[in-house]
Amino acid sequence: MRKRIAIVGAGAVGGHVGGHLARTGHDVTLIDPWAAHVDYMKQHGLELSGVTEEERYTVPVRALHVTEAEMLSRERPIDIAFVCMKSYDTEWATMLIRQYLAPDGFVVSLQNAINEEAIAAIVGWGKTVGCIASMIAVELYEPGHIRRNVPLGGEEHIVFRVGEPHGRITPRIEEVAEMLTAADSSKATSNLWGERWSKLVANSMRNGLYAVTGHMGGDIDVHDAARRTAARLAGEAVVVGLAHGYVLEEIYHIEPELLADVGHGKDGAFERLDEILLSRARRSNRAGTHRPSMAQDIAKGRRTEIEYLNGFVCRKGAELGLATPTNAAMVELVKRVERGELTPGMANVDKTGALS
Repeated sequence: MRKRIAIVGAGAVGGHVGGHLARTGHDVTLIDPWAAHVDYMKQHGLELSGVTEEERYTVPVRALHVTEAEMLSRERPIDIAFVCMKSYDTEWATMLIRQYLAPDGFVVSLQNAINEEAIAAIVGWGKTVGCIASMIAVELYEPGHIRRNVPLGGEEHIVFRVGEPHGRITPRIEEVAEMLTAADSSKATSNLWGERWSKLVANSMRNGLYAVTGHMGGDIDVHDAARRTAARLAGEAVVVGLAHGYVLEEIYHIEPELLADVGHGKDGAFERLDEILLSRARRSNRAGTHRPSMAQDIAKGRRTEIEYLNGFVCRKGAELGLATPTNAAMVELVKRVERGELTPGMANVDKTGALS
């Protein structure tokens, strides 16, 4: 009997994954609070596209508005529930799906930030799994239409990394990893927390900058002030992660040791990182081709996840007495843009002393 899968939050990542699972024959129900998006999927299916014509699909899907989720109570229970909501919606989304889980069912956090603890507080650690989507760059640009803006990772870059909080490789995470190959390359990892923090560093390094500047894709790294700010953000975040004992992975194909040296102010480290970032930006042919998630939020007038990304770095740093001034400044800057006090633009990088 096929596993029953629920996607709670069928936005960019959730819809992308859910659509590809449905395309390959899985029993998937997509649940989302955006009525227009749900209505389009019900009537027309989900339109998926990528950077090549071969990645274009129209996929019939079962879609429910959150107010219709109660009908799951009259169906066979859910075996695997992917929570793909914004971090600030984690608790209610988990509460929503908890009552429909099978006895051995579990919840997979397929989100930015580190939300497994919030999920486990509701369903228990035994029903909690984490999944990182690395360098996926997808956008829900209109109801029922999701576009991937970077090439597939394939064997060169493993996009989905599925892990247990306790670090063991189990049949269930291997099963989830195999499912996710419908969308892109995937693996089961024994280093969930290190993978999580590494993704947090990547998001903290650039996502806020995209939000406050309005720039897209690789454009950030060709601007001196923004590129150097990204380096400081990453350096602080890596120092905090290592201090908490996480075993970090490469971040944008940069060794975490170099980022840690930047965070510690080691002689020459900042200059080496700056040279790497600038060189890659000049070689890249993808600058400006995609709008990262936080910039999407600003453009749509939505609340961002800044408090769960750079803000989380600050909170975890404070636990150990580690200063994170650049990340703290970025939190405040993004919130000012959210409130409409500032208009996105490159000049915002110089608005706060720590970012100049």
